[in-house]
Amino acid sequence: MNESTRQKKFSRLIQKELGDLLQKDTKGILGGAFISIAHVTMSPDLAIAKVYVSMMLEKDKEATLEKLDSRKWEIRKMLGQRIGKQVRIIPDLIFYIDEVEENAARIEELINSLNIPPADDDAE
Repeated sequence: MNESTRQKKFSRLIQKELGDLLQKDTKGILGGAFISIAHVTMSPDLAIAKVYVSMMLEKDKEATLEKLDSRKWEIRKMLGQRIGKQVRIIPDLIFYIDEVEENAARIEELINSLNIPPADDDAE
């Protein structure tokens, strides 16, 4: 599905501001966990933001995701304080674990485990 220019602009704003909020984490929402916002997609009406969170150094990603979900209202409130003058609606946040890096590592491991014999120069 193609996003409109408005959706892309809004998703970049949400990604930047949420990233700043969670990096500083002044309220102790994550309990010291290091996460980053990998990607944000917006619904066409800009009311829902799907936030993909990268947690490379976390051992228990599901527990960290649960922390985010349980404090979602507080994160949304802080986000509203930062972007409230720029937007009409503060979107509802839905958090997902971003698995792109894990998938890339798994694919690289599979490629490295392949037993491909070297090409013969005489075959040409």
